[in-house]
Amino acid sequence: MKLTELKKGEIARIVSIAPEAAGMEAKLREVGFAEGDEVELAHVGPIGGTPLCVRLNKTLIALRLDEAVAIEVETVT
Repeated sequence: MKLTELKKGEIARIVSIAPEAAGMEAKLREVGFAEGDEVELAHVGPIGGTPLCVRLNKTLIALRLDEAVAIEVETVT
């Protein structure tokens, strides 16, 4: 599933970052996104669901929808 499909408060593990997201993959990796890391959807913006605020390694990061769609996750049970 895509990061955009998580519900608020839901925790998931990053499975992959889409390499076809031209230039975006490198940017996301520089910020700290990597396979195996856990993310939590902390907040969804009021206008069109953007930005998304995710907690990654105890840090809150705001993402645009096109960035969040490039991140494939699986829910943690």
